[in-house]
Amino acid sequence: MKIALLDSGIGLLAAAAALRVLRPDADLVLSSDPDGMPWGPRTPADLRARALACARAAAAYEPDALVVACNTASVHALEALRAELEPGLPVIGTVPAIKPAAAAGRPVAIWATPATTGSPYQRGLIRDFGGRATVTEVACPGLADAVERADDEAIDAAVAAAAARTPAGTAAIVLGCTHYEFLGERIRAAVAPTAAPDLTLHGSADAVAAQALRRIADAGRGAATGTGSLTVLHGGRVSTLDAVAARYPEGRLVAAPARLGRV
Repeated sequence: MKIALLDSGIGLLAAAAALRVLRPDADLVLSSDPDGMPWGPRTPADLRARALACARAAAAYEPDALVVACNTASVHALEALRAELEPGLPVIGTVPAIKPAAAAGRPVAIWATPATTGSPYQRGLIRDFGGRATVTEVACPGLADAVERADDEAIDAAVAAAAARTPAGTAAIVLGCTHYEFLGERIRAAVAPTAAPDLTLHGSADAVAAQALRRIADAGRGAATGTGSLTVLHGGRVSTLDAVAARYPEGRLVAAPARLGRV
């Protein structure tokens, strides 16, 4: 089995790590665009072009599925990616986990990039899945870029700013950018003084990984067992995993050699 993932930068490591847990044998192809990162401030047309370039580079390795491991790219480029690559290659987008976060009907905040916040796509998800919950969109400018650099000072500043815009009594926070999934405890600590005491955080990586495996099975693909290999593409060129990835547990898990049945 071979699975490709794309993102502007290291945000794809969250879903890649979830896939490592579910299928250690899966060969992973990570296709990113460090020269163009971050994608959020770019025009939708430019973002689509860059996402398509990453997807085409990954598709050359003949994966069994392609995961768009980026919320912003899923908002602006998923339709174009599916139009070009499906049905030959299943394409799985990343959707903010609004439905489970809102299930209890308590206040929800969605932390996302400025490009995703307020988008018709996200507003549609809130309308369709927000239910009785009061849902607040919280833009987090600079946070994904700070995570990409592992800049602790910038991360703390961006998290504090977003926490200040998160309404008191919030019971659930949706992590609407894959980069934010590396920061669960820091986000929880920042909002704790005003949030509900049983605050929950909702990422997308586990659900996206499970959906990718379902789509592969439904398409009758992925029968062959892989070796747990890792291929890294930067702007379509074979590269190595960024050193900054080792700053996060997800990066260390993805980089580690697969333990196929070994104890």
